[in-house]
Amino acid sequence: MLNQLILVGRLARVPQLKETEHKKKYSRITLAVPRSFKNMDGNYDTDFIDCTLWDHIAKNTVEYCKCGDVIGVRGRLQSNIYEKEGKKVYTLEVVAEKITFLTSKENKNITE
Repeated sequence: MLNQLILVGRLARVPQLKETEHKKKYSRITLAVPRSFKNMDGNYDTDFIDCTLWDHIAKNTVEYCKCGDVIGVRGRLQSNIYEKEGKKVYTLEVVAEKITFLTSKENKNITE
């Protein structure tokens, strides 16, 4: 069985590094991915896909990327179940296993 996906899109907001109560670093990013077909109005719709990044992947993304940068995400789809107001809520999230920076920081000196 296989649970792997690849996404390429733009960061919809500035990535921020956070920490769990157990001191594990993470970041939740939103990737704007345009659809490959036009809607009835002749425009391309965009999907906004939430991704969770852990540890060094999260740290590097926060350090080197900004809103609007194009990145590639290789990861897996993970389902979660929690209870809210007595009802079970099912969610899906992308857990990133690898990030590829496809645009770099503006005016970054490679020798730094």
